[in-house]
This record gives sequence, structure tokens and C-alpha cells, in this order.
Amino acid sequence: MKGIRVDRMASAKLVVAKVLRVPAFVTYYINAKQKRLSPQAVPLTQAQRAAMGGFFLPQVLDAARLLVREGVRLEYPPFYRTLRRMGLSGLPHMSKISAMTFGEVVVSHVPFTDGLLFHELVHVEQYRQLGIRRFSELYVQGFLSGGYDGIPLEVNARALRGRFEGNPRQQFSVAEEVARWIREDRF
Repeated sequence: MKGIRVDRMASAKLVVAKVLRVPAFVTYYINAKQKRLSPQAVPLTQAQRAAMGGFFLPQVLDAARLLVREGVRLEYPPFYRTLRRMGLSGLPHMSKISAMTFGEVVVSHVPFTDGLLFHELVHVEQYRQLGIRRFSELYVQGFLSGGYDGIPLEVNARALRGRFEGNPRQQFSVAEEVARWIREDRF
């Protein structure tokens, strides 16, 4: 996706949204979705745990819950309407998103491949280290700065997924990689 587009009148509103409101909306949305979807989600299978085990901490694999909703898309977040009224465009289309992670709950619209699962578990690790509030702040900040493709949390997940898919037998610690990005202020 290309960067977001904002008309001039909306720019002042976006400053307020960026600093005060949007991360709070996103945090509330993530918490609500995690709570609502968690009862329907299931733990990783033994095969999934085996494929991911050398990369993720056991507590991440234990905590993660998966929900495949083939043919049923997540609805647009309620704050999208507010953002559009503020002049923000270029928001991600739910029809183009394969999966979304809400804290420890991963919702997919397609069956999980190892690559897709890996990418989403990177987000579970990011949430673990950052917390939902900070994750939300960084996600919104990244989106407002560079559109969906420029969100550093997504860049990190894509890079680690690529490394995994390039050689699934070459194990590395996702927890250490995420911690390094945090230390280096790359998010």
C-alpha cells in the first residue's frame, strides 16, 4: 500500500489523533477483540509447535491461540469511520488482510501456513515485549508515517518471516530479535 493521504484541513486533526486519540481507539479495539475471540480460538497443534519451537519462547507458544475464519472476514474497526471523517485515507482493506493478531489471539481468513503462522507469532512476541498500549502507539505512528507497508512492526515481522522461510532449519530467537529492535529504537 502507498502512504496515507491527508487533506490540509485534516492535518491539525491528525496531530491530535496521532498523539491522543487513535492509539487509545486501537488499544481498546485490540483488547475487546482479544477478549471476544479468545473463547473460540485454539492452542497451536503439536505440528505447529514443532515447526515454531526453535524460534519462539515456550510461553509464547503456550499463550498463542489461533482462530481460522474461512469465508468470514473481520469487520472494519469502528474507529475507521472517525479517521475517514478526519480526512485520513489509505486505510488497510479488511479483504486484503490474511490474518490479524490481537494480543495472543491470531485470527486468520485462510488456513495457516508455517510462514503465515510465523509472521503472526512475531506479533504475539511484539505484544509480549511491548504490551498492547505501546504496540498500538507504535503501530499507529508507523502507519501515519509510512502507510501499512512502512509500519516498522510489520517490517520486523516480514523480515523475520523471510529469514525463517529462507532456511527453516536455521533457528534463531525471535524474542532476541524483537528485543534488539526495541533497544535500537527501530519501531
